[in-house]
Amino acid sequence: MRITVLGSGTSHGIPMIGCHCPVCSSTDPRNRRMRTSAAVRLGDHTVLIDTTPDLRLQAIAYGLDRVDAVVFTHSHADHVMGFDELRRYGELSHRAMPVYASPASLADLFRIFRYALTDGGYEMFGIPVVEWRPFVGPVDLWGGRLTPVPVRHGVHLATCVRIDAPGGGSAAWCPDCCDIPPASREKLRGLDVLFLDGLRHRRHPTHFTVAEAVEAIRGLAPATAYLIHMTHDLDHAETEAALPAHPEVPGGIRLAYDGMTVDLAR
Repeated sequence: MRITVLGSGTSHGIPMIGCHCPVCSSTDPRNRRMRTSAAVRLGDHTVLIDTTPDLRLQAIAYGLDRVDAVVFTHSHADHVMGFDELRRYGELSHRAMPVYASPASLADLFRIFRYALTDGGYEMFGIPVVEWRPFVGPVDLWGGRLTPVPVRHGVHLATCVRIDAPGGGSAAWCPDCCDIPPASREKLRGLDVLFLDGLRHRRHPTHFTVAEAVEAIRGLAPATAYLIHMTHDLDHAETEAALPAHPEVPGGIRLAYDGMTVDLAR
């Protein structure tokens, strides 16, 4: 299994419009962040996590020529507004796209993208053709298992995605959260790789700060952890250099960046 970080930034994208701060003006490519999303490759198949407004650029930049299923973490605009790009994947595959999300997020997606079709026999694929599937328990896809893990995102619930690889190994993608309930912590404990929201240093009502994310990571004790969903407050090199080492996380805590890949196999 291979996980590709398609985007590691927030809803504004980095660089931000009209901002000339050191991070937005940086020449370090790790500071150029599209909105947070990932592609999980299971053998010859690919599961896309979220359809950001940057999806077309992400797909072209990182060779995302095939998508076999989509999983949504929640229905906020920075995670869903690239949905219409799914029509191109339908044109390439000539199949309806399975779309997994919590029942609440499915209701939002159906309302926002009501024009999407559900008839797999539609041949022109000029608009998205999908199969709406509730993501309420483990789903087995192409030898891997995806499990929804509820987390707090302000007053809302979002969904972390735990992925268990076909040949062993485990990871989780948790982009938007400010608290992890006890039952969810048990599902996220002891992973090989954890990607976790680490927005910025200043407090935020719906996201972990860097310090809060580090504390949560220590408690969950993954082998390796990466922060995602970062604002332009965080310079990659400077922030990563300041992250502490912890014996609970032997592979270290680092910042993700757009285009990075993690291979997961035991």
